[in-house]
Amino acid sequence: MAIALSLLCFLCLVAVNSSLYFQVSHFSRQRTDIIKYQGDAVGAGEQAELINKDNLDTSRTRVGRVIYADPVQIWDSDSGKLTDFTSHFTFTIDTQSRAKYGHGIAFFLAPVGYQIPPNSVPGYLGLFNATRPVPSGNQIVQVEFDSYVNKGWDPPYEHVGINIDSIISAQTAPWNASLHSGDTADVWVMYNATTKNLSVFWSYKQNPNFQMNSSLFYQIDLKDVLPEVTSIGFSASIGYMAQQTFLKSWEFSSTLSEKNSRNRDKKVIFIVSTTVCGVVLLSLTVSLVIVCRRRRTTRKAAEAAQMTSISDDLERAGPRKFSYQALAVATYNFSDERKLGEGGFGCVYKGYLIDLDLPIAVKKISRSSRQGKKEYVTEVKIISMLRHRNLVQLIGWCHEKGQFLLAYEFMPNRSLDVHLFGNRSSLVWPVRYKITQGLASALLYLHEDCEQCVVHRDIKSSNIMLDSNFNTKVGDFGLAKVMDHELGHQTSVLAGTFGYMAPEYVYSGRASKESDIYSFGVVLLEIVTGRRSWDRLHVGQSEKGLVEWVWDLYGSAELVAAVDERLNSEFDAAQAECLIIVGLWCAHPDPNLRPLIRQAIQVLNFEVAMPSLPNTMPNPVYHAPFSTVTPVSSTSAASSTSAASSSQATISYTSKNFGR
Repeated sequence: MAIALSLLCFLCLVAVNSSLYFQVSHFSRQRTDIIKYQGDAVGAGEQAELINKDNLDTSRTRVGRVIYADPVQIWDSDSGKLTDFTSHFTFTIDTQSRAKYGHGIAFFLAPVGYQIPPNSVPGYLGLFNATRPVPSGNQIVQVEFDSYVNKGWDPPYEHVGINIDSIISAQTAPWNASLHSGDTADVWVMYNATTKNLSVFWSYKQNPNFQMNSSLFYQIDLKDVLPEVTSIGFSASIGYMAQQTFLKSWEFSSTLSEKNSRNRDKKVIFIVSTTVCGVVLLSLTVSLVIVCRRRRTTRKAAEAAQMTSISDDLERAGPRKFSYQALAVATYNFSDERKLGEGGFGCVYKGYLIDLDLPIAVKKISRSSRQGKKEYVTEVKIISMLRHRNLVQLIGWCHEKGQFLLAYEFMPNRSLDVHLFGNRSSLVWPVRYKITQGLASALLYLHEDCEQCVVHRDIKSSNIMLDSNFNTKVGDFGLAKVMDHELGHQTSVLAGTFGYMAPEYVYSGRASKESDIYSFGVVLLEIVTGRRSWDRLHVGQSEKGLVEWVWDLYGSAELVAAVDERLNSEFDAAQAECLIIVGLWCAHPDPNLRPLIRQAIQVLNFEVAMPSLPNTMPNPVYHAPFSTVTPVSSTSAASSTSAASSSQATISYTSKNFGR
């Protein structure tokens, strides 16, 4: 066995990874050492024609592909390492002034040798067909620029989409081909192997820096979807509706080598592994039998011990333990009539504890939530050590019958987003300003007045509860992190709600007080404007996010135009100006230029002068994970509102209402 282990160690040392990089700015029909053409695609010198423009026959489906000539390694089975990669490309779609056009272009990663499926209709972009189910089982990831709305699976708008082994996009953002017909789109598709974040950035500007611009994000472990080695490239299709699609440049970099560059190492590995195989197989068989037997006898005991351990920890925390039966009775057995809302981790119900004569809100964490138990324990432990008038009080907890339940004080006026964006009557100005001061007070307590700093990580309007007097109560601490006050930031799995997440946090996965301050600033702007953080606002021929739109109004001295029209001019102008400027200050793209929460409070209380901000929103620069990536900064948007006393925490999801 010792010999086998030594040989296995040798195997690990044999496989050495190196980076892959290529750049294509000229597409020749003859040069096939880097690029290959499939279907109706042809090289045309300065650009590749995905569909040969000399033969735009619309009587049949036509598909063209441009692919990299060699296989590309996405992850390594020996080390389990997953690559970072960046695919930077430019393309042009010409709709030729047609009223109806289609169908788009997709950058894709697929198994080596994956052919154009037979009977693939144009809407499948040459990657799927109607005979395969959804998911297709084809092991494909694609980023599509879809210029035609297929009613069977597309959202009701042309879009950019991230598709995971399916023609149905997992995340989308609106985009319009006709508005940019003939213009060159500049696109970055980036994957961060640490945060498992697949990001898409695009612009039609020259030399874009992606300042709070069009972007799309999705969290996915590519090892779960793609084979170890893939083909990468572009696919496009047309049918009876046509358009011209040109690929103008392509640059790609990754942190793992091409599979072919390791063939010699693989031969060595094969020779040694066949020698070791018999010994290892026998050892594994014996070990497997022993492990299976032990698991059968200890699984239930381990689960019981785990639940006992959780109970011991939580009982020391403070809030009381409830029985499942008590909370079931309080909520009429969790009836739909008592449901207040539904979020990412489960449902929230209104309840009433007879013995305590107390109305409560009960969050029942979904069995299907992989984060449920972790969120449950985190929330109980953190919120139990906090005592502040502007934080939701946790009454008790329960974990029985495979269920995790949290009982909070009931908030009659539910959450802030219901009043800002729902059908209820608009909040008057004094109440809005009072809510901002309460939120600031809660954040001051979390960041500076606690024994340890608490970074909430999910400050948003749907997590701000309102009691009967519209006092602020911050809730949902399931994503919160505790850290020392001296600790600047903490690396963690990307978590929160896009639209409220600071751009540097989306990019690096590092939570900090500064990222909470950014979320606070966005909420202030929502309170003043009555607009959601991810609303796309039309300014001339362009669309802008909330922060950028308000900043433009600040630069042109038109701040009054940002105030919610439903207030009918009944607001304190000085307070409104102060709230907007503090909101922009807190949502500054550069985290080093955001205020501490104490400084923001001093301005909100008119104790010190308001800061002077630049007339145009600054363009931050973040260092790319590897040298070939152009530095980017971005915001994104996502949300799901909950009408409950503790609304959902969204993890890396993107709204369909974002982008262009």
